[in-house]
Amino acid sequence: MKVRIIGSGITGITTAYYLAKNNHQVTIADERRYPAMATSYANGCQISASNSETWNSWKNIIQGSKWLFKKDAPLLISLKPDLNKYKWFIKFITAISDRKDNTLETCKMALNSGSLYKLIANEENIEFDMVEKGILHIYKNLNEFKLAKETNKIYKLAGLDRWEVNKNEITNIEPSLSNENIIGGFYNTTDFTGDIHKFCMELSNVLENKYNVKFIKHHANNLNEELNNFDLVIVCAGIDSKRLASSIGDNLSIYPVKGYSITINKPGTNSPWVSLLDDEKKIVTARLGSERLRIAGTAEFSGYNTDIKWDRVRPLIRWAETNFPDINTEDIKPWAGLRPMTPNMMPIIKQSKKNKNIFYNTGHGHLGWTLSAFTAKKISELI
Repeated sequence: MKVRIIGSGITGITTAYYLAKNNHQVTIADERRYPAMATSYANGCQISASNSETWNSWKNIIQGSKWLFKKDAPLLISLKPDLNKYKWFIKFITAISDRKDNTLETCKMALNSGSLYKLIANEENIEFDMVEKGILHIYKNLNEFKLAKETNKIYKLAGLDRWEVNKNEITNIEPSLSNENIIGGFYNTTDFTGDIHKFCMELSNVLENKYNVKFIKHHANNLNEELNNFDLVIVCAGIDSKRLASSIGDNLSIYPVKGYSITINKPGTNSPWVSLLDDEKKIVTARLGSERLRIAGTAEFSGYNTDIKWDRVRPLIRWAETNFPDINTEDIKPWAGLRPMTPNMMPIIKQSKKNKNIFYNTGHGHLGWTLSAFTAKKISELI
């Protein structure tokens, strides 16, 4: 079939890959000149089954309320009136009862997806600064640590082997990390990291040269019109998926949640190679070769804007300097992107209710890099 994919981020690129391997004629349309220039440009770069816990909890609701007037809070909710945001939060609260089931399902998808990425990289000879040193979760708060122990039971059911580590073990795992105030952690060697943008660019070259996939610069407006000259249209457009779906009467419950990152160039020898995750601060790290360290995190509910606010960037720098006292933070590049979040934190993988020739693969939230290989394969099988 002739297939139009809207969106050239990690979800669109991987979806094109599986469809092209099944001998479909694929064209990827994106309003940007190059692939992976939006949310897939500079995220946390973790492929992390150990970050599968959905955010739906009363603890997060209460914590977010306390942080309303704190500009540098890990979770910031804008007080600007927004009907879509209010509707989204109502559905978010409704989904609290499904948190454990959704966490279990997400972890299973993430484990499957990690294996698929390695298969793609090996088969297509893709280099993307992959580091296979696992992910270390650190805790400085006893309540957070207790909650992590409960979440780990769900991960174990999903098949993730993640174990508790003490302060001495943490130092052995990542010597550059200051263990001051750390009370414990969890570690697994299944998860890994890699440069999402580099992966997308490498795979897009493979798609173009090996599988004859076409890339065009195009701003889509109406999904029915996109079907002209195509048998199927697949929407992989991140935060723009909601607008496109509404053009044919479909309603996707997606809200843009801004995340920030800093790329530290030449961080020095006393900086981490093992990927870290600070659950309390909602901050992650990923090593991208010897010369770059990515630190990302925070969540901001402030609508459709990618403005970089230094009130949100400074906590990332401060966190790096606190946890790695000898790190070099002279050369830092900040970035912000909008994650397409669904209220129950689950990706949308389905056929349109309004037009059987239109499909959706979107809404991956903060786990776009982690889950996209799995959802891409699943949507291709559905098609």
